[in-house]
Amino acid sequence: MTQADHDRADASLAASGDHDAFERLYRRHVARVTSLARWLLDPSETDDAVQEVFIRVWQKLHTFAGQSAFGTWLHRVAVNLMIRRRQSLGIARRRRGGDEETIHAAPAPSERPDLKVAIERAVDVLPAGAREVFVLHDMEGYKHDEIAKMLGVDPGTSRSQLHRARLLLRQQLAT
Repeated sequence: MTQADHDRADASLAASGDHDAFERLYRRHVARVTSLARWLLDPSETDDAVQEVFIRVWQKLHTFAGQSAFGTWLHRVAVNLMIRRRQSLGIARRRRGGDEETIHAAPAPSERPDLKVAIERAVDVLPAGAREVFVLHDMEGYKHDEIAKMLGVDPGTSRSQLHRARLLLRQQLAT
């Protein structure tokens, strides 16, 4: 049996209330959801967001129709929840008067043990909109039309944010 088959069977059992089946789904997918949260959210938000994703999945499991792979469905739930979380946190920060940090205000990495660490640091300091589009497009493989729907923007805005993110990443990695 493939992972997709195991996921489909466990999703069906979990939707019927089987906690063990849900735990198996959780264990198979928590690393990917955590990785996504690390890219899209502040480090202090990661654990809460991952927990919130799996609570939401438990609540909405009955809506999983099996038309796509469970992992694909879970990923979409996670992305949507994290985007909403970023937006609501951004609104709360603006209400308190905090300004969004720009990439120029962030310290450049002093050491680059390897390219992955350098890229992670550079992505971490991207402005929020550019980071979201970069992660969703270049790392998660979404198309601009899909990103536009998720973020509630025009596809052209998605394209320009991706272009901006790539330019900022090049600048950051060149330092």
